[in-house]
Amino acid sequence: MLASSPNNIFDQTSIFALNTTNSFLAFVVYVLVVIALWRVFTKAGYPGWLAIIPIVNAIFVVKVAGFSGWMTLLYLIPIVNIVFHIIVSIRLGRAFGHGWFFSLLLLVIFWIIGYLIVGFSGDKYRPERI
Repeated sequence: MLASSPNNIFDQTSIFALNTTNSFLAFVVYVLVVIALWRVFTKAGYPGWLAIIPIVNAIFVVKVAGFSGWMTLLYLIPIVNIVFHIIVSIRLGRAFGHGWFFSLLLLVIFWIIGYLIVGFSGDKYRPERI
């Protein structure tokens, strides 16, 4: 038997509890992102319910940033996805009247907070700013 395998019921229970905690935290993050993106999509003129569907919400974030939905495929390419995410975040922030520093800090690094700020602030979506 491997030394790292669970030997008794208490080890198995602690592993299950850890997975339950991670699942709960992931669910909370998902709900926060859906709430924030729902507001962002509504402000941009798209149906808010699109934020619930995981791949579709990425497509519409790219569309809100002024790109074609097909550009979402760039998220599948390593290294390119990081650069593309930064560009999308800066353009999305600019469309809502925020500068590059806000976009870089709050839409790339602390993205949940940034999307909540964009969604619930009084900023108007204007695609001509992009």
